[in-house]
Amino acid sequence: MRILHFADAHIDMANYGRHDPASGLPLRVLDFLKSLDTIVNTAIEERVDLVLFAGDAYKDRTPAPTFQREWGKRIMRLSQARVFTLLLIGNHDVSPAYGRAHAIQEFDTLQVPFVRVIDRPSFLGPDDLWGMPLQVIAIPWIARSGLMAYFELSAEKPEEIYQSLEERIAALVEEWLERADPTLPIVFTAHASVEGAAYGAERLVMLGNDFTLSGGLVKNPRFNYVALGHIHKPQDVNQGQQPPVVYPGSIERIDFGEAQEERCFVIAHIAAGQPTRLEWRPLQTRPFVDRRVRLQPGDAVTETLLASLPSSEALEGAIVRLVIEYPRTMDALIDDAALRRHAERAFEFHLVKRPQIEARVRLPHDQTTMNTLTPLELLELYWRATNVEDAEALQALARQLLSDEETPPITRSNRSSGQLPLLGKMSERWRSW
Repeated sequence: MRILHFADAHIDMANYGRHDPASGLPLRVLDFLKSLDTIVNTAIEERVDLVLFAGDAYKDRTPAPTFQREWGKRIMRLSQARVFTLLLIGNHDVSPAYGRAHAIQEFDTLQVPFVRVIDRPSFLGPDDLWGMPLQVIAIPWIARSGLMAYFELSAEKPEEIYQSLEERIAALVEEWLERADPTLPIVFTAHASVEGAAYGAERLVMLGNDFTLSGGLVKNPRFNYVALGHIHKPQDVNQGQQPPVVYPGSIERIDFGEAQEERCFVIAHIAAGQPTRLEWRPLQTRPFVDRRVRLQPGDAVTETLLASLPSSEALEGAIVRLVIEYPRTMDALIDDAALRRHAERAFEFHLVKRPQIEARVRLPHDQTTMNTLTPLELLELYWRATNVEDAEALQALARQLLSDEETPPITRSNRSSGQLPLLGKMSERWRSW
């Protein structure tokens, strides 16, 4: 039996880019829909036995009708092709208020053929799965108020609620396993965090506290496959062991925190009494390029920054961010126009400047008070701490200015000798100090 497993579609994620003039949709939404189309096409063309979506169709609990329409088109294609589909509710799909409709309620309400929505902890056998020789234990994301109502828990001690819920869930799963037919494979699916899983950057879009399942629960050898959603980083939490405990990850990159991660979905080959085999199918998604550069005095600024980026051709269609940290005095040396010309083929270019405030000059350990140093000695410390060019010449001018001798007038001779610019620099530095 082949099960196509994907999760965390978030098709209404539109945090970068413009709108498509033809469809009126944000271009980034079209990126997510392109990945969803790839998944749906694969399911239909390869005639998989089951599509299992592990939650989070949207990023918003109240998606706009336009986004619901686009999601509905894809799920209806699966229904019309008679591809059996399970839709698990995620934390972004469900209202926090107990009893309110969730974001994909319409497929259940309209009783769409070959599509089943799972919005409460459930044990499904062949009679619930269109006669398939399969059993599914499903734990969707349910708001804390919903779980409390389902298990009849009191809210007197909120800090104990999740612990009680985990214990109740574990007991419920164990009860269902006792009832399961040992001759049929069992799939466990949940939209939740699991102990030992590595988080990506999606905490920026998660809502509320995490309900966490123990590693012992999900790694039960009686499961043939564990299909998870909620964490966007693709991974097998039980790598190299049975059963595979799989987060396929989100179907498109959400932000720069996922720049280095591939996007994919999974096809699991499942048979009772045999090890489950996985196929990680990559998705062709829009690249994210994230670069950070720390400039130092003396760097060839433009050359250093351009060298940190891929070629202009390689940036075509990418979402690019360049973060620059530099001493504040180098601000004027950064050629914004040259950087933007280099990235003109990018889908979007973010230039983030982070000028660093110069550290205060620290006195040596054996010189603890200003009273022990002369003005010239303090000034010499300042030159050394700030790496000023022509420090010796500036110190000589300072010595002359602070002496009792008359400062020589500005004449053609000292102007041509370069003393005038030094005097200007001396005045500027002195005021800054």
